[in-house]
Amino acid sequence: MVLDHTISSQATFPPRKRDSTKCIAYCTLFGSLFIEFFIIFPQQGISRDVKIEPKPERRLGGNRAAFFVYTMEGLENMAFICMAASLMTYFSGYMNFSLTKSATTLTNFVGTSFLVALFGGFICDTYWTRFKTCVLFGCVEFLGYALLTVQAHFHQLRPIPCKGVSSDQCEAADGSQSAILFTGLYLIAFGTSGIKAALPSLGADQFDENDPKEAIQLSSFFNWFLLSLTIGAIIGVTVIVWLSASQGWDLGFGVCAIAVFFAIICVSMGKSLYRNNVPKGSPLARVAQVFVAAIRNRDLPVPERAEELHEIHDKEAGVKQEILPRTGQFRFLDRAAIANTTDCASTSINPWKLCTVTQVEETKILLRMLPVILSTVFMNTCLAQLQTFSVQQSTTMDTRVFGFKVPGPSLPVIPLLFIFVMIPIYERFFVPLARKITGIPTGIRHLQRVGVGLVLSAISMAVSGVVETWRKSVAIEHNMVDSTEPLPMNFLWLGFQFAIFGAADMFTLVGLLEFFYAESSAGMKSLGTAISWCSVAFGYFLSSVVVQVVNKVTGGWLASDNLNRDKLNYFYWLLAGISTVNFGVYLTCASWYRYKDRGAMKQIENGGEDDAKGKVQVVEI
Repeated sequence: MVLDHTISSQATFPPRKRDSTKCIAYCTLFGSLFIEFFIIFPQQGISRDVKIEPKPERRLGGNRAAFFVYTMEGLENMAFICMAASLMTYFSGYMNFSLTKSATTLTNFVGTSFLVALFGGFICDTYWTRFKTCVLFGCVEFLGYALLTVQAHFHQLRPIPCKGVSSDQCEAADGSQSAILFTGLYLIAFGTSGIKAALPSLGADQFDENDPKEAIQLSSFFNWFLLSLTIGAIIGVTVIVWLSASQGWDLGFGVCAIAVFFAIICVSMGKSLYRNNVPKGSPLARVAQVFVAAIRNRDLPVPERAEELHEIHDKEAGVKQEILPRTGQFRFLDRAAIANTTDCASTSINPWKLCTVTQVEETKILLRMLPVILSTVFMNTCLAQLQTFSVQQSTTMDTRVFGFKVPGPSLPVIPLLFIFVMIPIYERFFVPLARKITGIPTGIRHLQRVGVGLVLSAISMAVSGVVETWRKSVAIEHNMVDSTEPLPMNFLWLGFQFAIFGAADMFTLVGLLEFFYAESSAGMKSLGTAISWCSVAFGYFLSSVVVQVVNKVTGGWLASDNLNRDKLNYFYWLLAGISTVNFGVYLTCASWYRYKDRGAMKQIENGGEDDAKGKVQVVEI
């Protein structure tokens, strides 16, 4: 998605002469002292024989707390995009990988960065708070950038570049050099995946979705979150890449490391303002328990009345617990909440034999979400193809703008700039107007927003086919089919398809993030956010398969190295057709989906100052 708009960008980084490793060492030392004195030390407390005056209670959450989340996202994404934008050049030009291996390594790295977000979501729903997850995974990502900085700085840790040397001196990276490279890469992938899973949820936690005023602020949060992500990407793909190209790869990776380091500092500065989630145990274990209990009770009839199913209303003092009402879908899972005589007589309940209605509904929500996320995968497959082939198209066209020659790989800046302009317009004008009409805090429902994005992605593919047909006709008209000279057609014509896809990205990415956060149960919001990122991962992994299948079936639409002789316009129209069919599948899934009934949801809290006897308080939401 937005993160992928710059993957195909490439830059050549000459060796850097100045020593940048000292900067990394100082940052590491300072970071250790910062974490020790500002995070660990305050948690341990200070023992003194002095009277401490009680401080007034500080209001937690809100936009003040979310500001630190925006800052971390912008800095972290700036680093991720800055590096990913030029990895192809680094792999092929400095590690001496073949083009095929370079492309495969890049695809695997990007896909893993999004896919492993599932692990990060599982961790912060089960063991750690979202804040702690962001800090620790950020430290892992910082180590990855620092390792790549060291390798890029010391020529002994990488092979001699093939450019400018004889063929007998050109050797690919050996085992130890590749080991350093892949260790650094996948430390980054592992670190950024945890941040992707935890950071959006940490920011959203600062707004109470049950408060009408904060529900509106929650909707705005996801839009501003995308804006901060976009700003970071724009700076990463322009300013930072330009700086790296003129100074060297070690400075490029070093700046990325410093950016992540300050991202960790920024999110840590808001620690005293955050509303932190309380981990509720493994969501995957709870889902497994529902299936096991339902299978064990498969011979029992499903009760018609929800009161006949098992639910726990007695909670610990001061702890709020979400209670989900029974729904009619996946009724076979309701058997997991049927209590037999033995279960009722037992003092302790085996969760693998008997589950609560809330636990069953939590599983149903996850099952209802899966078709939605799967029907958005193909959009990201189109995005991956658009990034690859559109950049190749730009290399055959006139890239001069007002007398300046713009490199083709800078083309992905167009959708980023488009998103940068569109988000404030969408937030300040469209949402308030739609809110007055629909009465929904977000203006339109989450799945409607995602659907708009899917329609725009299909339109973008169709426009891509039209522009490519025109480009080929220009080549034929000027007898330049086999020429390597740029065609008399400006590359900014490709900006239409990028701008439309940027708008699609704005609708779909935020729609999915907000949808999975709002619809997930309280115990799996981070995992739900991580699932939304998996659409990008699966789309990227699927992209190479699509090209291979199309080439095999069509006899080589994309097999030539000459775009003027390829059938790229046919390929774009094929993607537009499949996207249209995919939108039909999405409509079916979205129509079948049932939103959580917030009017029937409850939260119970036991044992407050006004409830000395421990009576259960039920508050309607």
